[in-house]
Formats: sequence, structure tokens, C-alpha cells
Amino acid sequence: MVRLPYTTALTTLFSYGLLFAFGQLRDFFRKLIDWFRAKDVKGYAPICLGLEDFYVRRLYLRIQDCFGRPIASAPDSWFDVVERYSNDSNKTLQRTSNTSRCLNLGSYNYLGFAAADEYCTPLVIESLKKYSPSTCSVRVDGGTTKLHTELEELVARFVGKPSAILFGMGYVTNSAIIPCLVGKGGLIISDSLNHNSIVNGARGSGATVRVFQHNSPAHLEEVLREQIACGQPRTHRPWKKIIVIVEGIYSMEGELCKLPEVIAVCKKYKAYTYLDEAHSIGAVGQSGRGVCELLGVDPADVDIMMGTFTKSFGSCGGYIAASKEIIQHLKLSCPAHLYATSMSPPAVQQVISAIKVILGEDGSNRGAQKIARIRENSNFFRSELKKMGFEVLGDNDSPVMPIMLYNPAKIPAFSRECLRQKVAVVTVAFPATPLLLARARICISASHTREDLIKALDVISRVGDLVGIKYFPAEPPKIAEADHDKLE
Repeated sequence: MVRLPYTTALTTLFSYGLLFAFGQLRDFFRKLIDWFRAKDVKGYAPICLGLEDFYVRRLYLRIQDCFGRPIASAPDSWFDVVERYSNDSNKTLQRTSNTSRCLNLGSYNYLGFAAADEYCTPLVIESLKKYSPSTCSVRVDGGTTKLHTELEELVARFVGKPSAILFGMGYVTNSAIIPCLVGKGGLIISDSLNHNSIVNGARGSGATVRVFQHNSPAHLEEVLREQIACGQPRTHRPWKKIIVIVEGIYSMEGELCKLPEVIAVCKKYKAYTYLDEAHSIGAVGQSGRGVCELLGVDPADVDIMMGTFTKSFGSCGGYIAASKEIIQHLKLSCPAHLYATSMSPPAVQQVISAIKVILGEDGSNRGAQKIARIRENSNFFRSELKKMGFEVLGDNDSPVMPIMLYNPAKIPAFSRECLRQKVAVVTVAFPATPLLLARARICISASHTREDLIKALDVISRVGDLVGIKYFPAEPPKIAEADHDKLE
């Protein structure tokens, strides 16, 4: 939970106030100029109204070079970032033929499978030759290969559920599945910081949606008791069903869900549990089986388990794992299964191969080494950032670690200076986060070496001093030689 200091909140609000004031002033003069220009709109209303896209025009465009940076290589521990320039004050960006080799601290390549792998890559190439890049069909027509069936069985075995179903896109896995599970007369209770895919899925379901304070089982219980007592709006009839939705690792906070406590509350009030493991499956737990394994929760206690293949497995798509009855219901009713093109066969093969490496079924112990390495890398990097005085969110073992920036001027300053020193980071601001809580989100990979992490820490420390984002006193400088020797 972020506790914003008053002085930081005041200066951040003042900065946004200045940007807003100057933006309004520029809009005023733009209207004066446009008033003298003859415009023939032919009866059409403007698609982008002035107030609706004010934030984009007057704030985002000024720093858009910090977002959407194109890359020209695989998203490994180091990758090539395409250089861009602008001749119109950042309104448009032009690509060049030049690239910069940068340390990658932004991709979700948690286990390092996004680059060429000695076991996965040959099998993916073989599947490409055998099946082609696309099935060109939906699952219920001609879009199911034996690879899709094998992966569904493998995922179910991996996460410890009876059955599973695949989808071609992680975002759609949430936004299309939730409306199939609950509708009008149902109740969804969602964590206040759940991902946008969950938010849109809940809104599209037609069910009543209530929110509980982030990662607070106590407040969840309060909301459940109140809603069960009151019943449905107007009629006060009992709810048809209640689903509580949480995430394993919250993508913008790096925090682990308090899953045991949440499940205890859900069992007490007979509510279903929906767990989004997009950022946790493969990345945490002794054998990579996610937060259930890490926190000692029996997967049978979680009714619906969702995850994606875009993070730990170096592929695309997502899955739902649940009972055979729920999966059969989804296969017969979910639009994303009935009408969307199935996962690309090479992408399916990539996930199959990655899971087999994690399970040690490739005949090696590389999977166990990757899981141990990402845990060591994540805990080392988080510990060192905190020692330097940065405000770092999240829990130990989580590979996601946000560094709080707050002030809008520090967003581009931190991002551009890190890039200039060959470290690529992702900065996140409104609307992905609350307006005052801008941050840089670091994602650690098992493919990072200790030398990579020490270089990144050195650059981030120097840039942090330059930008002024070390909000806490730093420990006496100790370049981690002892830790380095011990962990080597």
C-alpha cells in the first residue's frame, strides 16, 4: 500500500496543475486560430472532443517517446531498441535505422524463454513446418490440433486442476470469460487494483460489481457480509452466485495476493474464488506453479484459475483451469472459444516445451535452475534498491518491482536518462495508475546475470540521484562485493 507523503503529494499536484493550466492556455489560443480558419466538417461531429483527449494532447504527447519504444531483437536480457526522433515537438515520432543495445528491465520474460532456447526453439520450428503459423479457424471448426489438446491436458496437470481451456489472448481470457461465469442477478467482488481485463470483463457481465480495498481480506469480509445481508438491488432477493476475483501478483504493485486469507473468507460465505495468475504462474513457487504453491494453498480450494502464456513461457495466449463441468460450460458458451481464431500452433508448442523444461521433462534440471535464479535475482535486486533509498513496492519473490516516481516531470527524466545509459525501463502513469502514483516498473528475468543486475543498479542509482527519486535515506554505501562473492 502506497502512503504518499504530504510534501510529495503537494508538489506533484502543483506540477499537474501547471501542466493543466498551460494546456488550457494553449487550447484557448488554438481555438482562436481555428476560429479564423474556414472548416467544412460536413455535418460530422469531431471524433476526439477537446476535453476528452486533453490529457493525450497536452500531457502524454509531450513524453510519448518514453512509451511504445520499438525493439529490433528478441526480448532477452539485452535487446536492441530502435532509435527515434521528432521534428514537431513529440507529436509524431520517426524511426531511424539505428539501434541501441540496452539492458532489458521491462519485458515479462521471467524465465528467459522469450529468446532462443536449446530445447524449445527446435520444436517450435518443427511445429511451424508441420502446422503452419495459423490454423485459420476457430476451435470448434478446424482450429484444434493435437498440440492444443496436449497443452490443455498439460496445463491442467501443471496447475493441479481437472481440466483447462486455451485462448489466443491473455486479455481476452479475463474479459470474455467473466461474462460467461456470472450475469444479471450475480455479484462480483473485485480487488480495487485488479487488471483492466478483469474490470472490463466484470462490467460486461451485467452482474453487480463491488470493490474491496486492495489485498484486504478483512474489508472483503465486510463487503461480503453487507452484500449478502442486502441482497440484489431493489428486490433484495438472494444473489444467484457470488464470485471474488483477485490476482496472484498484482502487475502494477508487485504484491502477492493474501490468498489463504481470501479463500478462508470465501469458504465462510460460500463465494467462488477466481484467481488471475498472469504474473505469478511459472515465476513463483518451488516448481513454478504459482502463488498456490508459494503460499501453501490447495488448488482445489480455488474454483477458477486463470493465467497467461505471455510472461513466464515466452509465448502468447491464456488459459482457464477449473472443474470439468466449468470448462465444458465455457467451451459451449464463451465467444472467445467459439468465434476467435485458435492459438497459433508454434505458440502452443512453445508453451508445451517451456512447461516441460520447468517440470524437468526435457531430461535436464534447467527449469529448476531458472526458477531458483529468478527468485534470487528478484530478491537481490529489490533488496539493493531499498538500500539505495528508493521507494520500492511489492513483496519478496515477486519479479515485479515498481519504483515510485510520483512527479510527472520525473517520468520522462528517469526514462530518458536510463535509456541514454543503455538501460531500458518501463515507466507507468495515469490512466494505468492513479494520477499521483506514477512509477517505473522493473521486471526481472532468470536470464539476467549478476553482472547485468549490478550494472542496472549502478545506472538506476546514478539516475535516481540526478532525478531526485530516492525518497528514503540510503544505507551506507556497500557495493555488494560480499553478496556477489557469496552468491557466485
